[in-house]
Amino acid sequence: MSPFDHRMLLKDMPKAFVWVGLLVLSLLLVPPALILRARAVPSEHRRIHIIQNMDNQPKFVDQQENILFADHRSMRPPVPGTVSRSQMVGDTHLFLGTVDSEFATSFPEQVTINEALLKRGRIAFGIYCLPCHGVKGEGNGIVHERAMVLLNTGANGTTWVQPKNLHEEAIAEQPVGQIFWSITNGVRNMAGYGSQVRVQDRWAIVAWVKALQFSQNAPSDMVPGADALPVRTRVAPGEEEEGAS
Repeated sequence: MSPFDHRMLLKDMPKAFVWVGLLVLSLLLVPPALILRARAVPSEHRRIHIIQNMDNQPKFVDQQENILFADHRSMRPPVPGTVSRSQMVGDTHLFLGTVDSEFATSFPEQVTINEALLKRGRIAFGIYCLPCHGVKGEGNGIVHERAMVLLNTGANGTTWVQPKNLHEEAIAEQPVGQIFWSITNGVRNMAGYGSQVRVQDRWAIVAWVKALQFSQNAPSDMVPGADALPVRTRVAPGEEEEGAS
């Protein structure tokens, strides 16, 4: 069929067919236009989700009413007597730092006090404890220093409590089990690290804390040549100690 015959065929076609064809072509352009608009223009409405793939399921959110129960609460309390797996502790000495419901005064038998343990404790202390307690555990870490800057400038009503000095008598006299308990569960403003630091590393930190405390209060006769070493003092050169004649 020649091009002339095609033109004659279109010319002889009823006009209704031509308009219907144009309408169909126009309607076919609507879906692509809507898709392009949906991808380019932000909308407050939820997107069309034809294939669910279990993405949206009926559920109860927090504090939502549920008439299935007599108290109409969807959040159900635990069954009486339920024990969390994390609470099923057989060796309280290792996992809780307690022996016969008292803080342990010795390290568990699974923990060997050696140079490797102290090295591990120094590393873990530097990661989790040093920012607040400082390198030597005197409560003067970088977090404290920055907090004091904010406190002194009155930024946003800042309040701050200095981290504990681990060499204070009340802390230095604590048994190792109590220090382990404090690291695990937290104390006062300090958060617990039980979910972040594994058990062995927590005992390693305890060992390093005890090493720090001992290093600041060790008897001089344990250090060879201690008589020839300078004495540590907080008195500035040229000043006399309070009460000295």
